Amino acid sequence: MDTNRRNFLKVAGLSTLAGLGGTAVVDRLVAGAGMAQANTGENQGAAGAVPGKPGAIRYGMIIDIKKFYQDPGLGEKAVHACHQFHNVPNFPEKRDEIKWIWMTKFENAFPERPNLYPDEESASKKLPILCNHCDNPPCVRACPTKATFRYDDGIIGMDYHRCIGCRFCMAACPYGSRSFNWRDPRPFIAHINHDYPTRTRGVVEKCNFCVELVQAGKMPACVEAVADSKALVFGNLNDPNSEIRKILKENHTIQRNPSLGTLPSVFYIV
Repeated sequence: MDTNRRNFLKVAGLSTLAGLGGTAVVDRLVAGAGMAQANTGENQGAAGAVPGKPGAIRYGMIIDIKKFYQDPGLGEKAVHACHQFHNVPNFPEKRDEIKWIWMTKFENAFPERPNLYPDEESASKKLPILCNHCDNPPCVRACPTKATFRYDDGIIGMDYHRCIGCRFCMAACPYGSRSFNWRDPRPFIAHINHDYPTRTRGVVEKCNFCVELVQAGKMPACVEAVADSKALVFGNLNDPNSEIRKILKENHTIQRNPSLGTLPSVFYIV
């Protein structure tokens, strides 16, 4: 951990002990809760992705749970494609695990929907979860350095060079979608993709909706990996003629803990 990051954490720690740091963080999380997305990042422009705003783009994803239940291999393909492209390390110990997209059971993904008698598939099989790229992201408000920010198209991005490892964003994210590098990840990357940066010890990382591919007119790696199945569909939520909007119109979908007011951009077909 470099000197600047260490010094910041010392100051943050002292502020917390003085009863100031915690208050500041809580204030930032509470501010704007339940309100529509405001300009929270320096990359957020006047034409930010506001639901229903003409001409604006807000990217989102649909995950068809049944298709992942029927073919568990789809989950493996999606995770592998994402982690391989983004140089996600494979640490030997579970406690060090870095996750961008991962498979879990329904009860873990949707703890707000308890069921004493779940069906066999929900109880035994897994579905993918990832960053929800919320339209009202608490992680962006909590970050003191703007290392995590919101693009105009709604994608929540990360600037690894600005991350000081305070983990305020991890505390603010209600979905557990962020991972912290407690160890140097580079020795644990089997095949490095030189088209995407590796990270260092002491920084946070997460799914970025493959913003580098999307900006080049391509699909996210996970979506491309399972394209034939249509288990994952990605597109512009603000375009009523887009494929993702047509699927939303034709299917009942749910979001992860929508009552929090974060306005997730990821929808699940159940």
